Amino acid sequence: MSSNFPKSEVGPTSGDVVVVGCGNVLRGDDGAGPECVRLLVEAGLPTGVTAIDAGTSGADVVLHLREANRVILVDACRSGRPPGSLLSLSAAELAEIPSAGPLDIHAFRWLDAVRLTSALAGEQPGPTVSVWLVEGGEFAPGSVLSPPVAAAVARLAHDLKAVLAAATPGA
Repeated sequence: MSSNFPKSEVGPTSGDVVVVGCGNVLRGDDGAGPECVRLLVEAGLPTGVTAIDAGTSGADVVLHLREANRVILVDACRSGRPPGSLLSLSAAELAEIPSAGPLDIHAFRWLDAVRLTSALAGEQPGPTVSVWLVEGGEFAPGSVLSPPVAAAVARLAHDLKAVLAAATPGA
């Protein structure tokens, strides 16, 4: 599986809604986020929606969040649930996740990107952020998405497409 669109751009992404897929397509189920973005792009995005394959660089995510009104992040996780389980995190739940420590560019996660974007917004409201996590089971180098994760990502992309179409004027 390979991405047919750029991993990152030079400047901020301007758009009403930005869908960001995070993960490594060369490590099996870790590629859930980029695969979800690929499926959304293939299906066609409504006007005002941008989809970004951010790969594994949390720092690049900041560039894509700054100009958005709404951000939907999709990533894989390991929480102990069955592979293919979907987990949605609210803004309140995101705020409760403890920091991994001082910011380190080599260990910069998407959560750090969300927090930095909010800090950079200052008094201005930052984007509304929602997070979808897909429970993975196979993360070995060179592996592909496992069947339960591939099915979950397809369901999530279908559901997100419907939500985006309903929430985007002129879609």
